[in-house]
Amino acid sequence: MHCAILKAEALDGAHLMQIFWQDGAESLYPAVWLRDNCQCSDCYLHSAKARKLLLEALDVNIRIDDLTFDQKKVYITWPNDHYSEFEANWLKKRCFSQQARARLQGELFLPECQYWGSELQLPTLNFEDVLNDDDHAYKWLSSLKKVGIVRLTGAADKRGEIIKLGKRIGFLYLTFYGHTWQVQDKIDANNVAYTTGKLSFHTDYPALHHPPGVQLLHCIKQTVTGGDSEIVDGFNVCQKLKEKNPQAFHVLSSTFVDFTDIGVDYCDFSVQSKHKIIELDDKGQVVRINFNNATRDTVFDVPIERVQPFYSALKEFVDLMNSKEYKYTFKMNPGDVITFDNWRLLHGRRSYEAGTEISRHLEGAYADWDVVMSRLRILRQRVTNGN
Repeated sequence: MHCAILKAEALDGAHLMQIFWQDGAESLYPAVWLRDNCQCSDCYLHSAKARKLLLEALDVNIRIDDLTFDQKKVYITWPNDHYSEFEANWLKKRCFSQQARARLQGELFLPECQYWGSELQLPTLNFEDVLNDDDHAYKWLSSLKKVGIVRLTGAADKRGEIIKLGKRIGFLYLTFYGHTWQVQDKIDANNVAYTTGKLSFHTDYPALHHPPGVQLLHCIKQTVTGGDSEIVDGFNVCQKLKEKNPQAFHVLSSTFVDFTDIGVDYCDFSVQSKHKIIELDDKGQVVRINFNNATRDTVFDVPIERVQPFYSALKEFVDLMNSKEYKYTFKMNPGDVITFDNWRLLHGRRSYEAGTEISRHLEGAYADWDVVMSRLRILRQRVTNGN
C-alpha cells in the first residue's frame, strides 16, 4: 500500500500526532488542525466539501484523548468524547513537511512557467477539437498556464465563436466593454485599440483593481498590409531587468501608478486604480504585470523627487520589451483565436491603413484565471483518470 501507516502516536502532551509511514517517511500533525478538520458529518458537509465546524466551537489548545490506528486509518477520541477518523491517503497528502507542502501546492496551482523570447514556438490546436475533446481542452489550458499563450485555428469567420470558448471553461468576464467587444477602426473611438494606429506593448485593463487574467482574441477579418500582432513574455523581461538593473526593477515593483478609464460602452464608466507595474508575491516572485501606457493616468501620486527615476526605470523596461531578443511577431489569419495570459504577456499591434470599409476585425473577450484554473483542474482529473 502506497500510504500505509506503520505507527501513529501522540506527542508533546498530546498536542501533536506523529505518523511513521511504511515507506520510511514521517509526518507530524497538530492536534488543533486535526480537530478543526474532523471529517465526520457533524463537522464537515461532504456534499459541499466544506467545513461545518465553527471556529467559535474550536478549543485551540485541544489535546488528543485517545489514539488508535491501522494501516489505512487513524482513530482519535477527543476530551469531550467527540470521535474522528482520518484516512491514511488524506493525511499523507496534507503532511506539513516542506517537501509535501510544495508538492501539493504544485498540484493545486500548477506553477510551472516556461519562459520564452523571439524563438517561441507558438502552441497551436484546433478550435473544434478544444470545444469537443477533453484531451485537447486540457492541452489548451495547461499550455496556456505554462507558456502563457495558445493559438486555436479553424474557428468560423463570424462573431460569437469566443462565446463558445467561454462556455467551454465556464463563463466569460464581463467588463465595461461588454461580454465581448469588437476591435476595429471606429469613429470617435473610446479606446486606442479601436483605431488603426500602432499599439505599444501593454496589458489590458490595469484601470481595474482586478484586471482580467486571460484574454481571447478571434480574427474575423484581417488587413492585407500591417496589423501584425506582437507579444512579449513579461515575466522573462522582468527577470532580465532585475539582472541588468536591480534598481529599476525595485522602482517598478514598489511604486504605485495611477490608471484611469472614462467613457461609455456597455454602460457609462469612470474607473480608477493604483497598481505597481511589476507586482510581486510575498516571496519576491513576479505574479502580474500592470501596464498600459494609454490608460496610465496624468495623475501621479508620488513625491516629486521620485518622478524622474520612475520614468527612467519604465523606459528601460519598455526598451527591453521591444528588443528583438524578447518579442515575437506574427499575423493572425481569419479563423485564428489567440488566448493568452493577460497578467504575464504584454501584447501590441503594428499600425495599418484606414480604408473606406472595415479592413480588420477582431472579436475579444476576457476570462478570469479562477474560472480557467477551475476548468483546468477538472479536465486534468478527467484526463488523468482516463489514462
